[in-house]
Amino acid sequence: MSRHTLPGEFFCLRCGVIVSGAFELSGVRNRNHCPYCLWSRHLDWQAPGDRLSSCKGAMRPIGLTLKNARKKYAAVPSGELMVVHQCVVCAAVSINRIAADDGTGVLVEVFRTSLMMEYRIHTGLETGGVRILNRSDWEVVSRRLFGEYQPVDAALPPGG
Repeated sequence: MSRHTLPGEFFCLRCGVIVSGAFELSGVRNRNHCPYCLWSRHLDWQAPGDRLSSCKGAMRPIGLTLKNARKKYAAVPSGELMVVHQCVVCAAVSINRIAADDGTGVLVEVFRTSLMMEYRIHTGLETGGVRILNRSDWEVVSRRLFGEYQPVDAALPPGG
């Protein structure tokens, strides 16, 4: 099998599929993760899109967060839903926009998995300015992903 891609395409480091960077499919200008497994590659160093990282390690999705919004009197948390990645080589953390073609099932699975994350990891991320969404944020996650509230199903772990 040929390992060549067209301009703007890349092979996912995790699942091996060819990922298109076409704006028409993803709705984002700089595609940086696989829509099927959400894994990414550590490419940026100091700023999004700079592609100056020497690490190049795989970045696993570890949770969801909300982009900081400036709505002072919002009744519910506001802001764009984002995926949080952590490099498996150097442990760097990055926050990335969710693309239009990202699978809702895999996004929900990342959310579910993050509910079981160790407390020390949650607090370490919060100290660094990254708040991983938790069980009390399910309504916001549900509305962002499905356009309406979906009740928490039995597959979500208890507590959290």
